[in-house]
Amino acid sequence: MDKTLNRFVAQRLWAPEVAAYGFWRKRLIYLLRYVYVVLDDLAKGELTLRAMSLVYTTLLSMVPMLAVSFSVLKAFGMHNKQLEPIMLQFLAPMGEKGVEITERIIGFIDNVKIGVLGTFGIALLFYTAISLIQKIEATFNHIWRLEQHRSIGRRVADYGSVMLIGPLLVFSAIGMSASVLSGRAVQQVSEQLPLVATLVTFVTAAAPYLMIICAFTFFYMFIPNTRVTLRAGLVAGVVSGVLFQSLGWGFGSVVVSASDSGTYAIYSGFAILILFMMWVYISWLILLVGSSVAFYVQHPEYVVPSRRSGDMSIRQHEDLALGVMTVLAQRYYDGRRPMTASEFVSRLRVQIQGVTRVLRALRQAGLITENSDDPPRYLPNAPLEKVTVRDVLEAVRNDGGDGIIRLRPRRDFGAVADVRQAIDTAVNDALAEMSVKDMAQVSVETPGKASDVEQVERT
Repeated sequence: MDKTLNRFVAQRLWAPEVAAYGFWRKRLIYLLRYVYVVLDDLAKGELTLRAMSLVYTTLLSMVPMLAVSFSVLKAFGMHNKQLEPIMLQFLAPMGEKGVEITERIIGFIDNVKIGVLGTFGIALLFYTAISLIQKIEATFNHIWRLEQHRSIGRRVADYGSVMLIGPLLVFSAIGMSASVLSGRAVQQVSEQLPLVATLVTFVTAAAPYLMIICAFTFFYMFIPNTRVTLRAGLVAGVVSGVLFQSLGWGFGSVVVSASDSGTYAIYSGFAILILFMMWVYISWLILLVGSSVAFYVQHPEYVVPSRRSGDMSIRQHEDLALGVMTVLAQRYYDGRRPMTASEFVSRLRVQIQGVTRVLRALRQAGLITENSDDPPRYLPNAPLEKVTVRDVLEAVRNDGGDGIIRLRPRRDFGAVADVRQAIDTAVNDALAEMSVKDMAQVSVETPGKASDVEQVERT
């Protein structure tokens, strides 16, 4: 077992005897496993480092992004002052200082006159706003072990629609919910039925929590460059929403109440900035923790005590490539629907990161291709009876670079070249006549013991 948060706890949570536990005890152990891997990620410092980076980007991009987002509201007769309730709710843990910060931010937005900026100024404003979401996407993609980001065209389309249409939908939903709850019909029914009155009171009190959960769920499903299931996004939204409210209460009770003490007196007028940066950092950390929760809910194969980076040995890459091509060939000749990367993960019982790397290598070698589905499905790009097993192995071995670059040749490496040639000759003699089609038929007729593919990153 590699270095992990606590070896003793990990051994107990992943002990073999857990499989024999009762239903509820086993579910509790499974829940504690998720808690353990998230805490382990936090302890390694990657999430905290990226949260601090997002704090800096937020300070630079907040006003431009809000100015772009809420400029469309003016066309519908809305004013930036209507942004104040949302900002106050976000900064509620800061108490009176949150009110002051909200007034300053709204004042900054009011001073941004988009009509007098000119073409270059507007383009720079949009770039600054989009750069923040772009960095958020890069962070989320890192958590989701994704190497491919959105294209420039998709970034402009997706991010632009969120910044321009998102605020309108938010304010429309708030307005509709407020009008419904305060409507005459609802008031009359509430007066006649005490149960309805209690329900309306509960919904009114729970509305801020529901808005935060819905906002977090939207983030977790939209930002990563992959399809996130509703279950994963909703679970993460609930977890992050509870954390946001709980830590917000703690921040307001402990940190802000201590801001008038001697500890904060040395900061004088900078205390409000420091408190604001602290709360923004906590907020980003909560958002990233929720994204990590969503990833583990959707990819339970990563819920292991260690080695969650998805790194594999050369042999495991080769076994995985052979397994992918075998499954792909079997489904192709059986006339069944091609598989996505996530379906390969479920079928081969490996982690998504290794599958995406192998699929990329096979695609770059011209052995497979993607269709136009979203997410894409993978098809043969060449006749499988002509694609040899050696071609598959070479595709994986040659992925990732063009070789070692040296300033001048070395004579003493001649023996290495001879050994390499001998290896290539032996592999070619053994596998040159065996095609992927032959390998798929052998796998169906005479299945052997499970290969290393099924054991990649399982312990």
